[in-house]
Amino acid sequence: MEIIIRANCILQGCFYMPYINDIERPQEAVTVANRYLDRERPLSALVVVIAVSLFLGTYLMTSLLPAVIVAVGLLVVARAPILQSRGTVQLRTDADLETVVEAFTGPTPPVLAFQWGIADKVSDEGDTVQYRTSYLFGLRSAVVTVQTQTEDTPGGIHRVELEIMANNQPWATYTATISRQNGETIVDVEYTSDRRFGLRRIPQQFFAEQYRDDALTAQGYTVVERESHFGIWYVFSPV
Repeated sequence: MEIIIRANCILQGCFYMPYINDIERPQEAVTVANRYLDRERPLSALVVVIAVSLFLGTYLMTSLLPAVIVAVGLLVVARAPILQSRGTVQLRTDADLETVVEAFTGPTPPVLAFQWGIADKVSDEGDTVQYRTSYLFGLRSAVVTVQTQTEDTPGGIHRVELEIMANNQPWATYTATISRQNGETIVDVEYTSDRRFGLRRIPQQFFAEQYRDDALTAQGYTVVERESHFGIWYVFSPV
């Protein structure tokens, strides 16, 4: 789900400006995020090329009206909000409890590497962080806002909730439960999307599944187990 939040950049011809050294980001994770982007970008572009080819092919073989009908059908299928994602992941690390809590409550939460990793600018305003990404050759931008809430529970367990919005619209919620066990710090993360997506997001999801664990490993976390769901059936399941 992590890449979904790029707010439609790739399909609109994103142009990424050089990174601004506003807030220090783990460079190994930034490298993984850009590697994902380099793989995902051509596939998303290919989807657009296929759609345009189907429209032109229909027009050349028939007439304008059938071609328009095909184009409208493709647009509906690509954008219809029929997909939703949720899942859980358990992480472990040798870092101490305070360091991990600070990472999850800071401006670059480890589970959001695909958001801050490709952003032009990361700005921190207390418990609210913004990731700004330019596209359409700098003419427009998408802003991802993360609000953090923390809670300390008995037994030294820390709970961190990340509420994510994209362009002022609800996007996703991550809840991390952080504890110290057997000399290691354990992080149990539950996430769910707060909106549904169209089929055009499938290329992004495909490559996200390949790189998201690498992004966590680059930040010093071992993925113990992961369970994720992304599909049409989820629309009919209780949230």
